[in-house]
Amino acid sequence: MAEQVKEIREAVRERYAGAAEAATAGDTASCGDGGVSCCGPSDLTETERDFKDFGADLYEGGETDDLPDAAKLASLGCGNPTAVAELHEGETVLDLGSGGGIDVLLSARRVGETGKAYGLDMTDEMLELARRNQREAGVENVEFVKGDIEDVPLPDDSVDVIISNCVINLSGDKPAVLREAARVLRPGGRFAVSDVVADPDMDAETRADVHQWTGCIAGALTREEFRRELVEAGFEEVEIRETHRVHEHAGSAIIRAAMPS
Repeated sequence: MAEQVKEIREAVRERYAGAAEAATAGDTASCGDGGVSCCGPSDLTETERDFKDFGADLYEGGETDDLPDAAKLASLGCGNPTAVAELHEGETVLDLGSGGGIDVLLSARRVGETGKAYGLDMTDEMLELARRNQREAGVENVEFVKGDIEDVPLPDDSVDVIISNCVINLSGDKPAVLREAARVLRPGGRFAVSDVVADPDMDAETRADVHQWTGCIAGALTREEFRRELVEAGFEEVEIRETHRVHEHAGSAIIRAAMPS
């Protein structure tokens, strides 16, 4: 198990480092040959993919207009978690797998000067890009930290809201991710993420394909698996609602839950 988790983590790290370098160069975030978005099959050309399933097009009109182009080019998610997190002035929010920083910068706006937005990422190239985007956007109430989403480098009970955009499915140890989320959330804290949810009948060949895993498909939990893992981690009020299909056997979903108050 530990070896498999390490293999998946390194494959994800390599793929998303390439995406950060592409966005820094001014290209649409791409991973490997073919120039396709990280989320999604890795064997399609740019003209063959329907990019509305992943990326910056999923944000509401005008919401990202004044953000740096590189932040939008590096947007690799399957939804818009800041739109469903119901962030309030003065709150502290943590984005698991923050990438180029688009959701962190949007969150910082919503929580205002009295709040704070953390971005957590394991990839040096993404952290460098995110910090550059922060400087260009002139946002002060943001901090990007390096670490794994299975081992969050923040204290217990330190954040009000956790968001994430198509990242939890990439982890090889999802129970650890959700336990860490529960640990750092304050009592009554909220979990509001966008993620890929697999159909129960996803075939074994797809699940075994590392390229499909790093493309946000093979590692996805089913709706019932996600619900069970959240409850076991200590969450309540679990809500999972599919928003659109991203694969023959998977859909993007809004996933909400709360810590007991």
